[in-house]
Amino acid sequence: MLARLAVALTIALAAMPEGLAQPTLPDYRYFRALSIDLVGRPPTRDELAAFEGPGFQLDAWLDAQLASPGYAERVRRIYEDVLRLELGPSFQFVPNPLELRRQRVTGPDGEPLDVYFRRGQRRIDADTDGDFCLTQAETGLQFPANAAPTGTAHPVDAKVLAARTALVKPWWLYADARAVAPADRVAPDWATRFPGFVLVPALAFEPDGKTPSTAVRVCREEAQTAETGAVYASGRPGPKKGAPPPAGRLTQPPGDSGFAKAAKGRAVSCASGVGFAASAECGCGVGLERCLPSPGAANETAAFVMPTHVPFGPGLPFEASPQPPAAWLRMWWGEEAKRFMDRVFLEDRDVRELLTGREDQVNGPLAQFYRALASATCCGASVELGYTQPEPLVEPGAVPEALVPQDTATWLPIADRGPHAAGLLTMPVFLTKYGSRRARAHVVASAFLCHEFLADTVKLAPSTEPDLTKRPGCSACHTTLEPMAAAFTRVSESDWTWLPATQLPMVLPRCAADKAPGSCKGYYDPAFGNQLRGAYAAPSRAEAGPAGLAAEVVASPDFAPCVVSTVASGLLGRALIPDDTAWKAQLVGAFTAGGYRMRALVRAIVTSPRYRSGNDTRGTVSKLSSLGSHDPE
Repeated sequence: MLARLAVALTIALAAMPEGLAQPTLPDYRYFRALSIDLVGRPPTRDELAAFEGPGFQLDAWLDAQLASPGYAERVRRIYEDVLRLELGPSFQFVPNPLELRRQRVTGPDGEPLDVYFRRGQRRIDADTDGDFCLTQAETGLQFPANAAPTGTAHPVDAKVLAARTALVKPWWLYADARAVAPADRVAPDWATRFPGFVLVPALAFEPDGKTPSTAVRVCREEAQTAETGAVYASGRPGPKKGAPPPAGRLTQPPGDSGFAKAAKGRAVSCASGVGFAASAECGCGVGLERCLPSPGAANETAAFVMPTHVPFGPGLPFEASPQPPAAWLRMWWGEEAKRFMDRVFLEDRDVRELLTGREDQVNGPLAQFYRALASATCCGASVELGYTQPEPLVEPGAVPEALVPQDTATWLPIADRGPHAAGLLTMPVFLTKYGSRRARAHVVASAFLCHEFLADTVKLAPSTEPDLTKRPGCSACHTTLEPMAAAFTRVSESDWTWLPATQLPMVLPRCAADKAPGSCKGYYDPAFGNQLRGAYAAPSRAEAGPAGLAAEVVASPDFAPCVVSTVASGLLGRALIPDDTAWKAQLVGAFTAGGYRMRALVRAIVTSPRYRSGNDTRGTVSKLSSLGSHDPE
């Protein structure tokens, strides 16, 4: 009876001329809720005055807000809550090939002098191979890892310094560091040109803290700019067991790996971790762009002054503090995912692109990452199996060359990230936040199919069954989870390195041999016929990769209902209940018929009686009740 009365009143109010009905308290509550959800804040006095005016048109107001950044941010935050993509301060992932550390020595003039180097850098001289390029005899100091130097410093001979080091104008001091004669040095106008790019003083000034740095002194190997280098094998005999390091060293010089012995002289990419680990000819590139600065050798690891508390986004921080290079990376990885989602929602694109899209937008820091830094994690132990040239998830050639590392404000499109791209699923923030194959699959199933993995109530018993889809007590979850996890087989765990079938096929005969290389264990699983690890439950999905999984997910009958449930729950502030079933089905039908566009779905939700009544528990019929969808009661 009450429902019929409400409908009758709604129809009667809809027939009234615009402006006759005055806003009621429920109207104000409803408008306030709409403003918070679609604008991002409560309405201002001027907006309330317009709302109260006789000419206010809710339809036109909604059209304007649903084309605004506030609406896109609101929907994106709903998905951020579901995906939990933030990387916290505990994420300190910057591998040795990327990090330039600083050691302070005494220069020939007796003054302090900073020299930058990479830990583990290959050098021809056994005294410095894999270590700092100046010895204890030359500096009077020893340099323990992650600790302050020990010993008594004395001036470094000028000829030794000239032979072992070079002066470089680095990218963090010069926006035109790639030029033959860089001149665009960091200056006050950079705060406007490159907002948010702020160096810690130790990177911008000489050791006296007063003189602006115009160049940095770098070990000569790190200063090299070649794109490729030859694999180096020293031929030195390995140290005897228990033998102390050579005089002046704290560690033994690096030995020759099996790969180095077999591939001596072969060209390898200097942008890859292989080049760093195997060649003495690979440095940080032109302007040191393949490296990130870290001003201290011990606890002085901060490089950039960055926002710390940002409830309103990085552009409006509550405070900022010195942060290490890892924080610089994770901030821009997060911004990449946010802008990707914002674009889908703001341009009202097909929501399925969240998983299938191959387009992207990058700014200067992201361009530097994809162009010069991302391959540094490749290829680990797989070099012993023949994988030395990284196959990236984002083609470096697709990255706009015009972007310099400092340019935080300019965002340019990448039309196609490459054949392995799969929306959010192949972005660094996702692949590092969810490091394991199973974690990645779990969040995909949870966020985009609303599938929860609930274990059976059976009692767990000891089992030697390696197949989790069959193991008692595990199969209830893993029957679904393992095949989905197989889709991430060819993406390294806790990393973004692609494992191509050309070098790492599903089964590698040499890894199935009786005397298989030790490196096989990291990639091939003897429990499943020496098949590529993680692929056993669905080899075809492993070959299809994240892009194949994305195509399956968006084609699933559970995808659209999950999108509707996620967005409706976020806007209503509660989970959907059985009473919402008919309404949900109506929304799903409209959503799919409209081409999976988010704008129409959000409009249908916020103009529904459920949304209105959720913001006015008395359910009073009001001026605005006549607008919006009439969902079934």
